Amino acid sequence: CRCACAILVRKLPDGRELRGRIVETEAYLGGEDKASHSSGGRQTPRNAAMFMKPGTLYVYQIYGIHFCMNVSSQGEGAAVLLRSLEPLQGLDTMRQLRSTQRKGTAKPLKDWELCNGPSKLCHALDINKTFDQRDLVLLVCTARIGIRGEWAHKPLRFYIRGNKCVSVVDKKMERETDSLLAKSCS
Repeated sequence: CRCACAILVRKLPDGRELRGRIVETEAYLGGEDKASHSSGGRQTPRNAAMFMKPGTLYVYQIYGIHFCMNVSSQGEGAAVLLRSLEPLQGLDTMRQLRSTQRKGTAKPLKDWELCNGPSKLCHALDINKTFDQRDLVLLVCTARIGIRGEWAHKPLRFYIRGNKCVSVVDKKMERETDSLLAKSCS
């Protein structure tokens, strides 16, 4: 018996999709975590995504050239660094993207070498600072259906935006979410 693991999907501007199974992460617990960018509750323009709703991307640059991708999680200033993916789809594209970051005429990368590190993962998926503060999860949070009384308007129903199997789509809440995302990304 095996656990189903999360698959990260990156859709490129030309429509190609890159997919990888998340196989390694590293948690940063927020204010109490001395290794976290939000240590001591420190909130800056750079780490603002760590204080946003769970599922928000936090992308930052290291050594002036590489990017690392995190996902904000439950807790003030908490995030999870995506350390490694098992490439599943678009390996030739990942290999091409990685080769633009490598110096010289290095030997071709093996499949397992494409995304086996935080910055390698970002290179292979063409992730950069423009992805910072984007909503990774695309969950819509809205009121439950068919409930009356004091619990009628509580945001206790969640669905994946754009999934055709959702029973009732809340267009008003989706527009409000779009508006909040546009403000947070500008």
